[in-house]
Amino acid sequence: MRPLLEDKAVLVNGGSQGVGAGIVRAAVREGARVAFTGRRTDVGERLAADTGALFVRADLSDPAQARGSVEQAVAALGRVDCLVNAAGLTSRGSLLDTTPELFDAHIAINLRAPFFAMQAAVRHLLDRQAPGTVVNIITSSAHGGQPFLAPYVAAKAGLVGLTRNAAHAHRWDRIRINGLNIGWTDTEGEEATQREFHGAGDDWREKAARSVPMGKLGQVDEIADFVVFLLSDRSGVVTGSVIDWDQNVFGGLD
Repeated sequence: MRPLLEDKAVLVNGGSQGVGAGIVRAAVREGARVAFTGRRTDVGERLAADTGALFVRADLSDPAQARGSVEQAVAALGRVDCLVNAAGLTSRGSLLDTTPELFDAHIAINLRAPFFAMQAAVRHLLDRQAPGTVVNIITSSAHGGQPFLAPYVAAKAGLVGLTRNAAHAHRWDRIRINGLNIGWTDTEGEEATQREFHGAGDDWREKAARSVPMGKLGQVDEIADFVVFLLSDRSGVVTGSVIDWDQNVFGGLD
């Protein structure tokens, strides 16, 4: 079979580590020319050297840099056919202790950045009169989430609505826009979060695995394979879908 993303130009925002880095690797493996953004130059350059993808340093909390990520990818790759918004901020805060500064930080990364990256990508596709695909990495917590994720949930729930709105607005342009509500996932970022906010020890992964139905947390490579499928023509006509990629069944009760 031909690679899923053969002759595609892909931009992965928030692609230097975690799920984003997994998507970069999978997209390269499936034949795409890939650019990705991140804030840490050392991490980004290592991944670029390992994969052959192009690293673009960007602070996506700045709308100009979110839009500029698309412009830089177009300049380097010649065009952008596919966009993935994988950047995410997961710092903790409840309804009662979240400061305006923390709330604004979540909105900036988890909602505003994908909005303006999508704006630039869709405008580029319209200028080319070309079809394209977007996948937004969201979260199963957008259904309600834990009390300590209040600003995160607020921003990501907004991204759910934005995904459907943009997909509806541009369906006749053949621009397919979908979202993936990922659940608890084993990443280096999650490791840091568990240690910083939850006092986790070296055995946190084993404890976590025993607490979930499938006996393991979500795996980056599995998520990346699914994202690549959604980006590719093999996912057919699907657009405006926000898919729960989780082992919890939302709405199910014991």
